[in-house]
Amino acid sequence: MHSLIRRIVHIDMDAFYASVEQRDQPELRGRPVAVGGSPESRGVVAAASYEARRHGIRSAMPMSRAVRLCPDLIILSPDFTKYRLVSGQVMSILRDVTPLVEPLSLDEAYLDVTQNVWGEPLGVNVAKRVKVAIREATGLTASAGVAPNKFLAKIASGWRKPDGLTVVAPERVESFLQQLTVDVLWGVGPVTAKRLRACGVERVVDLRTAAPEVLRNAAGSAAEGLQRLAVGEDDRLVEPNRPSKSSSSESTYPEDLTDLERIREEIATMARDNSLWLGRKGLVARTVTIKVRYSDFITVTRSQSRQATNDPDEIVQRAVVLIEKTEAGRRPVRLLGAGVHNLEPLEGSGGIDGPQLRLEG
Repeated sequence: MHSLIRRIVHIDMDAFYASVEQRDQPELRGRPVAVGGSPESRGVVAAASYEARRHGIRSAMPMSRAVRLCPDLIILSPDFTKYRLVSGQVMSILRDVTPLVEPLSLDEAYLDVTQNVWGEPLGVNVAKRVKVAIREATGLTASAGVAPNKFLAKIASGWRKPDGLTVVAPERVESFLQQLTVDVLWGVGPVTAKRLRACGVERVVDLRTAAPEVLRNAAGSAAEGLQRLAVGEDDRLVEPNRPSKSSSSESTYPEDLTDLERIREEIATMARDNSLWLGRKGLVARTVTIKVRYSDFITVTRSQSRQATNDPDEIVQRAVVLIEKTEAGRRPVRLLGAGVHNLEPLEGSGGIDGPQLRLEG
């Protein structure tokens, strides 16, 4: 544990892609907007405006379902070049406040403002000034969470969206934890949450008294970490140069793929793209993975670890071999993905660089 009480801020842009589009197209303001793929081509929602969210529309939802929920939904194709430019503006503002900025994606980042350019002793005042600076520079709103650690700051930023500011002071940590259900925790998806609830673990604080074997059965290797979070402990530092840990891409197809040769070609293309990315970054990968989602939405992944490489032919060959360990070609395929993991610096390359503000897939 750190003896110094840290002041961590989590900044999360509000409905980022959709808000950028509403900013640039005033006729869209106040209307339900979704950025993403076409409902006819099995597209999914990448971002939804708050007007769309009132209809129950959420990120990662099939666009066809979103249209059923809101027939008046305005669907826009994503403009990632524009989103990256705005993200660059936001990250520049954050880095002017402190060098300890850890981007998580284009639209969110952690800051450690224990020391900051303004000499502000209170994290809440830093967060207020950052929110004003972002609005003045971009015309967009951000929500902020302020807390003694990353875990609490991230939950706090989502507490009062949009344009929210929530502070979890050290003396308020316990009362804040008492309000949280288990599904807010990292690594607790719907399946794990259901298992935990079946064991009587509804709230985060229930994790403290749960029997270790019960937690291990429900959450696997994450159990010990979850119990630490349940008492508000999170010692992870804000890492400005957090290494890239993986690269992956995936594609959902307008019509199910049934031809094995075509499936192999698609996987090969993705694997080659991953290998070229490794080359650009001066990295090699030990693990190659593939992902296959069948027409009934059952999803399987396969992986293989060997000596690290970024050789395109070798990575492609390994990915294609993994396809043979699935039922692709025998069952219709809706989605394919390929990735590289367990990255290492290529000898003499200068090493792994900072976080990639890139969208995969």
